[in-house]
Amino acid sequence: MPALAFGGVALDTATLLALVLVAFLAGIGITAIGPGGVFVTIALSFVLARPGLIAGTAGATNIATGIIGSAVYAHSGELRTEQGKWMMVVLSLTGLAGALLGAGINAFVSAELFEVLLGGFVALAGVLTWYRERYGSGGGEFDARTRRGTVLVGAVGFAVGVPAGLLGVGGPVLAVPLLVALGAPMVPAVAVAQVQSIFIAGFATAGYLFRDAVSLWLVALIGVPELIGVVVGWQVAHRVSARRLKLALAVVLVTLGPYIALG
Repeated sequence: MPALAFGGVALDTATLLALVLVAFLAGIGITAIGPGGVFVTIALSFVLARPGLIAGTAGATNIATGIIGSAVYAHSGELRTEQGKWMMVVLSLTGLAGALLGAGINAFVSAELFEVLLGGFVALAGVLTWYRERYGSGGGEFDARTRRGTVLVGAVGFAVGVPAGLLGVGGPVLAVPLLVALGAPMVPAVAVAQVQSIFIAGFATAGYLFRDAVSLWLVALIGVPELIGVVVGWQVAHRVSARRLKLALAVVLVTLGPYIALG
């Protein structure tokens, strides 16, 4: 098949169609269960040689998906409740602080070792999500506005931000399962994670743009179907039972963990 050039990257028609399909499905995952954007990173790793270009291009699409994801969840009300607003602010600010720290220690930590640790962390989050849904937490309803709730949400935000700054990963793939494991409702957890992803992705992408490590052509190619998927995923989240969404989230995380760990 004839190859088309996107910002110096030659892609044949089959590869283009595959990227579009993956982007659409990734968009659905982002607003339905949280994990999704990581699949774009995986797909780009097969067509781009430079790790920085892979992370930079994938990260740039996360800004747009975060904005649209936040907009649709604001429309449906999850980000307009008092608890939703408070979780959004705490998660985003602590996530940005974590991203700054992660970027600062980037030169001192082995990326390979951190990927192994992160992969184990993702898989563990999946197991915790499944365990909580299967056996329950034994506690009351989660309230982020209490002192304890604020501290826990802040800890999640920081824990998500550090790997984002260090490796260009994070966002909903980590924030959603951790919030769910704490007892936050599934859909509101996905909603506030969209807002946090804007801050994390924006910070990371700025650095990659400075290094000329973002393919704007590929961002456009991937971004359009991914944004369509984001709207579809939001609709899925409101039509599928929370239990099924949580179990799907657990399966995706346990599957992704070994992939991330093994690179």
